[in-house]
Amino acid sequence: MSAWTLSLLLWTATVPAPAAAPAASPWVFGTAYKLPSEYTNQESGYFSIVEGLNGRIYIGAAKYGVNAYLLEFDPKSQQTRMVMDVHQVIGSQATGFAAQAKIHTRNNVGVSGKIWVGSKQGYPEKGESRDLYPGGYVLSYDPTRGKSEHYGIAKPKHGIISVMPDEKRDLVYVSTCSDDRPIDHTHFMILNTKTKQYRDLGDMEQAYAFIVLDHQDRAYHPKRGGLVVRYDPQTDRVETLKVTIDGRPVQGTIIKDHAILNWDASPDRKTLWSVELFTNELWSFDLTAPGDTLPGRSHGKLLAHAKATDCRAMCVAPDGRVWMAVSERGLPEGQVSHLVSYTPGAPAPVDHGVIACANPDFTSLTDASGKLKPWHHTLRKAKDGTLTPWQPLGICAARDGTVYVLTIAPFTLYRFDQFRKKAP
Repeated sequence: MSAWTLSLLLWTATVPAPAAAPAASPWVFGTAYKLPSEYTNQESGYFSIVEGLNGRIYIGAAKYGVNAYLLEFDPKSQQTRMVMDVHQVIGSQATGFAAQAKIHTRNNVGVSGKIWVGSKQGYPEKGESRDLYPGGYVLSYDPTRGKSEHYGIAKPKHGIISVMPDEKRDLVYVSTCSDDRPIDHTHFMILNTKTKQYRDLGDMEQAYAFIVLDHQDRAYHPKRGGLVVRYDPQTDRVETLKVTIDGRPVQGTIIKDHAILNWDASPDRKTLWSVELFTNELWSFDLTAPGDTLPGRSHGKLLAHAKATDCRAMCVAPDGRVWMAVSERGLPEGQVSHLVSYTPGAPAPVDHGVIACANPDFTSLTDASGKLKPWHHTLRKAKDGTLTPWQPLGICAARDGTVYVLTIAPFTLYRFDQFRKKAP
């Protein structure tokens, strides 16, 4: 059992049930699809979700101590299938802490249509040494051929937390993770996909890093202390950028040493959108700005009246809108999750409501005896009978405007069709 998941269970034990969502927040209903349990053992995945060029949704699953899998959800058939067995691809039979336990990367799509992911370590059980883990792999899945490929271990003993392809140059940018605490040693690396050789640009010490590319194909990696490292493949130059928000330096103020940042670039890759995990605020940064400073601005609170928030799920849609699944914390009735969006140029983000299940019979939460199934604890029934999940971890917005949110325990994909583009 992961330490993070154990903390969820302990927290859940203190939450009264049934509980109601705040009366001031309307429901936003999504159709729920239970993801296959055989590819997890704790009904778990992370922020690994993306739409492929074929319109299908690709999701990473975690099976601690066993293996990791890439799943494909087809919106037309509404069916899910496994398309990548990581151990099969790399030729491993390792178990325990030596296993590739997760696909935790934010999945990205290359110009070829390949889905790029990375594998990561799980959590050592009592008596297991961290030295058992060999290191994480960069992998790709080609939907047109139905074939997967691996590119070796990026850095021994480190997992992979971010993979960003630049297929035009046969390059992939990688962020590794040691999973140490309080400082996670995360190396910014470049993979040459032709030679399968890695180049190390250094330790950024930034947990859960997301790498993005700008309009000039320069790669950005966050660095501990509120800094950003940028690599330019045309000049082979590495530079460290300072960061400001509304003209105010963020180092040690808005962004602390251990801030966990969610990043995604606009469709034209000229703007970087960001939400810090526990900061109830949306930021944008100008990727076209000259000099050694990355200037940013605030676009307001994600939830106008929330006392505490948790945002692990954030993405930028193909139409430029920013989407977030935001957990509101510190409520007497327990944590609830909101679907929030921001349209560039708008005065503030829009709270669409508390995420709710439109089809409560999509799965059974209890066994034949009426006992709650293991790892099915993050669905709560409100006083009006509505089921609402309180632990979102991933989000993606499709080209047709459909929004998908990934939640855990049980491992579920929520589909919101009400934001789809209307036919002309």
